[in-house]
Amino acid sequence: MKILAVNWLDRENPQAGGAEIHFFEIFRRLVARGHEVTLIVSGWKGAPPTVNLDGLTVQRFGGRHSFALKGRRAVRRALAADRYDVIVEDINKLPLYLPTLTRLPFYVIIPHLFGATAFQEASWPVASVVWLAEKLIPYVYRRAVFHAISDSTRDDLVHRGVDPGAVRVIYPGVDAEWYHPHPHGGRAPTPTFLYVGRLKRYKGVDTALRAAAAARQRRPDLRLEIVGAGDDRRRLEQLAAGLGLGDAVRFLGFVSEEDKRDLLRHAWGVVFPSAKEGWGISNVEAAACGTPAIASDSPGLRESVQHGETGILVPHDDSDALASALLRLSSDVGLVETLGRAARRFAETLSWERAAELTEAHLAETVEGVK
Repeated sequence: MKILAVNWLDRENPQAGGAEIHFFEIFRRLVARGHEVTLIVSGWKGAPPTVNLDGLTVQRFGGRHSFALKGRRAVRRALAADRYDVIVEDINKLPLYLPTLTRLPFYVIIPHLFGATAFQEASWPVASVVWLAEKLIPYVYRRAVFHAISDSTRDDLVHRGVDPGAVRVIYPGVDAEWYHPHPHGGRAPTPTFLYVGRLKRYKGVDTALRAAAAARQRRPDLRLEIVGAGDDRRRLEQLAAGLGLGDAVRFLGFVSEEDKRDLLRHAWGVVFPSAKEGWGISNVEAAACGTPAIASDSPGLRESVQHGETGILVPHDDSDALASALLRLSSDVGLVETLGRAARRFAETLSWERAAELTEAHLAETVEGVK
């Protein structure tokens, strides 16, 4: 198949996150299987306009805030210049309404939709644009086929009016060969918890900080390490200082894959207190390392964490409940290891190869007009 794909970001973009990992892990495997993929994305200052990434031809247009217009124009030009079998739009920011530009078979990947959570992250005018743009998806994309990465995302789409028969759930994978438990243990000597992800308001990292401060009243040796960057970092650092956390919290920024793996192995648990996710890739990366997760009982996260088996789910935005979960693991290293072993078994059931195979078959059905 010759595929024209569109995403707001590519994996080299400084703002890239789990959605970009998901896209590239699948589509680089499709390229290896002989398919041709051209990807149109936004750029950033100093970024080369064209680059080959994992066999994908990546073309960058505009920036984060201008891509809604420039990306559509780039797609229109690409369609006029070449022939494609299918269009793929990965909707993880604003939808670009690309079905209005073509009658080609159309395939939509949905990690998750923001809905009302947009108002937790952005100003009221910006959040209103996102909310309204998503409301039109069932109408504008009515002839599209949907690839949802979780049952929660599928249910959200159906609730919004998308035909259930047009949606297929294909779970993300995890590289369980790279992410694996340390062969000689390696857990931190004192209770250490880890957040991995972007620093955005809707991610709920402030809840984790409040929970850590509360838990340290009973376990003063408890520590929290925060990996990732984002525009909420300054507020979070100020909050940590105001809570008197001092060196009990470390903001580590971006880290290498090797360092991230070491941190995942080192932690007694990862913490993911987000309001809404498509899945929660860092939960399953931790699971592959034999590390349990403590996460909000939120859409997506309740699927990447099996409560009481691979981790603990707590009510969203409840710092007391999160503090109790931190203390529960801090006081029972045996439970950490038991949950961690089950988490590893769960991670071993997931693979990017399987996700790519299912996506390839789904795309082929789409091209053939079969849903």
